[in-house]
Amino acid sequence: MLTFFGSLLGFLTSAFPEILRMIGDAADRRHELDILQMQMEQEKLGFQNHLEEIKINADTEVAKELYKTYNSGVRWVDALNASVRPVLSYFFFLLYAGIKVFQFHVLNMNLEALWTGDDQIIFASIISFYFGQRAILKMRG
Repeated sequence: MLTFFGSLLGFLTSAFPEILRMIGDAADRRHELDILQMQMEQEKLGFQNHLEEIKINADTEVAKELYKTYNSGVRWVDALNASVRPVLSYFFFLLYAGIKVFQFHVLNMNLEALWTGDDQIIFASIISFYFGQRAILKMRG
C-alpha cells in the first residue's frame, strides 16, 4: 500500500511543474490579451482624435472658402460689403428709437406704456444675439 501511495505521489509531483507552467501560460495569455485590448482602445481613441481633427480641418476649409467671396480685391467694395450688417442694425435701431421718441412726444404716451414686455423681449434678444455670438466664437477658439 505504501508503494502505491509512493508511486501516486511521484506521478502527481512529476505533473506539478507542468501544472505550474500551464497556470503561468494562462496568466501570460490573459496579460497579453489585456495589453492588446488596451492597445486597441488607444488606437480607437487615436482614430477618433484623428477623425475629429479631419472634421475641424474640413470645417475650417469650408469657412475659408465661404469668406473668400467677401474679398473682391476692390477696397471700397470690400468695405461696403463688410458694412451691410452693421449699417442695417444701426438703421433698425434708429428706426425703433425714432418710433419710441415719436410715441413719447407726439402721442404723449407715458414711459411705462412705451417700455412693454414685448420691447424688453426684443431688446434682450438682440443684445443676447450679438454678445452670445461673440462668447460662442471665443469658446470655439
